[in-house]
Amino acid sequence: MANKKMIPGFGGNRYVPYEERTGNESVVYFTRDLSAEGLCRIYACVSGSITGRVAVKLHTGEKNGPNIIPRPWVRELLEREIPGAAIVETNTYYEGDRYTTAAHRETLQVNGWDFCPVDIMDEEGTVMLPLEGGKWFREMSMGGHIVNYDSLVALTHFKGHTKGGFGGSNKNLGIGCADGRIGKAMIHTAPGSADMWGIEKEEFMERMTESTKAVLDHFGRRITYVNVLRNMSVSCDCEGCEALPVVTPNIGILASTDILAVDQASIDLVYALEEKDHADLVERIQSRHGHRQLSYMKELGMGNDRYVLIDLDKGEGRICPGEAVKDVVPFEG
Repeated sequence: MANKKMIPGFGGNRYVPYEERTGNESVVYFTRDLSAEGLCRIYACVSGSITGRVAVKLHTGEKNGPNIIPRPWVRELLEREIPGAAIVETNTYYEGDRYTTAAHRETLQVNGWDFCPVDIMDEEGTVMLPLEGGKWFREMSMGGHIVNYDSLVALTHFKGHTKGGFGGSNKNLGIGCADGRIGKAMIHTAPGSADMWGIEKEEFMERMTESTKAVLDHFGRRITYVNVLRNMSVSCDCEGCEALPVVTPNIGILASTDILAVDQASIDLVYALEEKDHADLVERIQSRHGHRQLSYMKELGMGNDRYVLIDLDKGEGRICPGEAVKDVVPFEG
């Protein structure tokens, strides 16, 4: 495994090597097959609890955003594996292409999300979902339609993030299910503050993670997670065409029924790349104290940061992230 470049300080800016972690292990599946076929295959490994009316939480992107999960992949996944499912989104906190429902629907059309229902969950209001064990919140304001679904699939484009350091399944649910006016303000803005983006680093990670826990507490076991490690800019898909260039190699797809395990494994695969390939993304994660997402998920009992990585391409059992990325071809775009 490549050497880790550590920044001293509180845990949010420090990568924790596997040998320093404690507790139980979960199962995480991995494939290098970045295609519709690879996505369908890995989803099938973690789909056992998904029944009834299914919501697929996906970041559909700003207009013409270049790095979102390819639409043909998502279409094939829904048609083959989750027929009748709806993509779900919420409006944004910032003023942009998805700030209002009308603008959001126009953006969905521009980006080609027209092959299945897309539910903007806060279009008709909000709902407060309770959460257990939080220190910032006891409930979180969500898009009201979230209660209309029996199961949830977090289909996540893993990448960097301006505020969170990285955007994995935790960010996809914590920010992506919170409604655009109340819930997202609860996460980003201190009460009474004039700075809408004033909450940073550890506190921001904790608030976002507590929002995610409200979603997990609501769905229970009827939720699963797929992270696509492709076109990983240090910028979020919220930045659309303004996102910084992709310089990190594509890695593959990870899936688990454990949200912490799938996000931790995604981080581990990035750190297992050579330093020249992961330097920009690692700097973004550590400078924003993004590792606090992982440690706080563990504190809240949301999953395990130890896992068995199953390589679907080679039929192997336990492998380490360093072995998984040996076959990764550096990005040449």
